[in-house]
Amino acid sequence: KYENLQKTGSFKVRGALFKTYKIYNKGINGVVAASAGNHAQGVAFAANVFGLKSVIVMPIVTPISKIEATVGYGAEVIIHGKVFDEAELLALDIANKKKYAYIHPFNDIDVISGQATIGWELLKQLDKVDMVVVPIGGGGLASGIISVLKTVKPNIKIIGVEPSVAPKMYRSVELKKIVQIDVAPSLADGLIVKKVGELTFEIISNTIDDIVLVNEDEIAYAIYLLLERAKTLTEGAGAVSLAALISGKIKNINDKNIVALITGGNADLTSIYRIIIKGLLKHGRIAKIYGYVPDIPGTLYKITEIIAKYRCNIIDIKHERFDEQGPPLYTRIEILLEVPSKDALNNVVDELNKYGYKFNSSNN
Repeated sequence: KYENLQKTGSFKVRGALFKTYKIYNKGINGVVAASAGNHAQGVAFAANVFGLKSVIVMPIVTPISKIEATVGYGAEVIIHGKVFDEAELLALDIANKKKYAYIHPFNDIDVISGQATIGWELLKQLDKVDMVVVPIGGGGLASGIISVLKTVKPNIKIIGVEPSVAPKMYRSVELKKIVQIDVAPSLADGLIVKKVGELTFEIISNTIDDIVLVNEDEIAYAIYLLLERAKTLTEGAGAVSLAALISGKIKNINDKNIVALITGGNADLTSIYRIIIKGLLKHGRIAKIYGYVPDIPGTLYKITEIIAKYRCNIIDIKHERFDEQGPPLYTRIEILLEVPSKDALNNVVDELNKYGYKFNSSNN
């Protein structure tokens, strides 16, 4: 389900709109939120819709694209804290001083109710659903979907997914109590919080069927696959559901009707560039060859001639004449190539080595 095509680029606008509507009806003239990006944009957009002022506190790890988008929706943005939890402390202080309403990104019944509309849409639009795979950050989305689906159709399995560097709900459910964890940077930056909410933990721990963890390589591959095969841009947090499915972390999925929630598309393009390159390397579409060659005129010409023979294209080439490990009168060369196939790459390396150039490939 492509929530990355939603207004503001993620599902977060659902909960933000419903909560802001309730605040507007109370006569409060401003809102405050803490967020790594998507909740920020949702709240800023919702405040704009209802004519309210908005102040958003964002952690320093927030991608610049999300900061700029939040400002674009009319919010005052303050950068503070390494993670959400630190940003939230300042946001609460601002809300108290300005007499604005604080909108929590997940531990709020109105926000959860807004996210729950996804569950109703699934029931309305699909004849049969066997399983729904849901990313878990603080747990607001999973709580909303569980509240609807487990009430109306309790046989539908709900599987939560977290990045392995931030398994806060996984550990909390495992230990049957909320725990605070140490986190690390992740492609799924929108899912990085130190601990879940009391409300979301109560809902999820009692009803979710399973929670699985995915690593950074699995997240990156899911983003890459969605780009290449589905022509869809998603951020890391939005791709973890697919990552869990294609990595085999979720069992017994054959012949099942499964919904993977693609929850956001507010991707940092500098990260996407790296992910694309890594995906191309993994699939052998880009390769690096390196070796030592005689430092004499004509050597590079011969190397490029062999590369062209097998329809490979040079992306980048580097010389290192002062490599300490190389033999005298030789220079180290690294060449980054676009290759039509693995066989073509192997042929290039084999033929280069026939000339005594001592090349290797990073793909071997």
